[in-house]
Formats: sequence, C-alpha cells, structure tokens
Amino acid sequence: MSNANADTGFEFSFNRTAAMVRRYWYLLISSWPRLLDLVYWPTVQMLMWGFLQLYVSQNSGYFAGAAGTFIGAVLLWDILFRGQIGFSISFLEEMWARNLGNLMMSPLRPVEFISALMIMSIVRLAIGMIPVSLLAIAFFGFNLWSLGLALVAFFINLILTSWSIGIFVAGLLLRNGMGAESMAWTIMFLFLPLTCVYYPVAVLPHWLQYVSWCLPPTYVFEGMRALLIEHVFRTDLMLAALGFNVVLFAAASFGFVKLLESARVQGSLLQAGE
Repeated sequence: MSNANADTGFEFSFNRTAAMVRRYWYLLISSWPRLLDLVYWPTVQMLMWGFLQLYVSQNSGYFAGAAGTFIGAVLLWDILFRGQIGFSISFLEEMWARNLGNLMMSPLRPVEFISALMIMSIVRLAIGMIPVSLLAIAFFGFNLWSLGLALVAFFINLILTSWSIGIFVAGLLLRNGMGAESMAWTIMFLFLPLTCVYYPVAVLPHWLQYVSWCLPPTYVFEGMRALLIEHVFRTDLMLAALGFNVVLFAAASFGFVKLLESARVQGSLLQAGE
C-alpha cells in the first residue's frame, strides 16, 4: 500500500478552519443577546472611566496634562480581556454542546481548531471595540485610531497575550472539564493589577515590579502612557513585549498539547461537559 497520501499530522487545511469559523459566525449572528453582550460591557467601562477621568482632570494638573490615559487604558484592557474571552467563549460553545468528542474524532486538527478560535476572537473583538472606540470620540474626544502605527503594535502584543492565555485555558478545560470553566472568565483579572493598566509600574512594591515586567501587557500599558503623556513611542518596550509574547505563546501551545494528550489518555474528552 502506498504511503504517498499518508497523513503526517502536519498538514493544515484552510477549508476546515474556515468551516469552523463559519460555524461560530452563524452561532454569533443568530443571537442578538450575544451581539449585544460584545458591546454592552466595554461601553459601560469606557463611559465610567471616561467621566471619572473628566472629573479628575478638572481638579488635577497632572491628569489635565495626561488626558486620555484612563480611556486609553480601558480600551486597551478590553482588547486584552475581550480577545481572551472571545477565544474562550467559542471554545466553551463546543463544551456546552457536548461536541468536543465529535470534533476530536473528525479530520479537524488541533492547530486548525485553535486557528478558528483565534479568528473568531478577532471578529468578536471588532464587533465590540469599533463602536465603543467611536463612542469614546463622541463623548470624550479621545480617538484611539489616531495612535496610528503605535496602535498596531499595542494590538499585536495584546492579542498575542490574550490568545496565549486562551490556549492554556482551553487545555485546562479539555483536561478538567467544566470544573475549570470559571478560569475562562476570571484568569485575565489576575493580570489587571500586575500589568499596571491604570497606573505606572513604579507604584508597585519593588519586589512585585520584577513580576510585572515579566508580563507582556505591562510594556504595552507603559508604552501607551509614554505616548499619551510624553508623546514618545517606545519601540524598545514593544520589542520586549513581543519577545515575552513569543515565549508565552510557545509555552501555552506546549501546555495545550500536553493537556490534550492527557485528556485523551484519561478519557475526559467525552465527559467534557460534566
């Protein structure tokens, strides 16, 4: 028998990936509450922090000169958080439908599955963030898009971090089932105080600053403040964030593969909904 057409496991099918993206897209657009949820909370956060900054800037010389830092931080934080939660929700859709076992027995490869989840995280993020960024212009005159190429650097680093966390959480869900579901909703909030979203790293205790500088989003938020306050784009911070992201993404991917192998050995894929 010829092995010319044997499956080596390294082939990648764009058609299978596109089919999964189409599946998640149909699920999304078929439910208006799903669409509303993508816009609702980012809008509430942007308005709350925006009005707070407006009040503080009227009573503080520092914040008057740092206009937009709170709103910018909120919008960038939503890229980080919504990128991860968008990834995880698409994965959880399969668990809620008890469909993971079927997917793992199909020709769909893990890398294709993960690629579809990453694409859908961007789709969900765009649906939520584009209208919210326009509302920020209308209410507070803060134009996120005016950051230009800096915004591209911020986005790439934040979405890579969110995908890395999403991939690792997906592995935990495969191995531990719905008992680990809360991790999908809460794990990113561990990064909220450590990545210094709303304040400089210097505010942290000296020993905790070392931990903070090991997290890629820290460099993005420090870079955002440097751009808005000092009007300087810190290329060094973006390159450092990218380096940490490469390591984080590789570690998360390795962890996912190992957790998937463990789930197959333990037979937990078919009980993923338990």
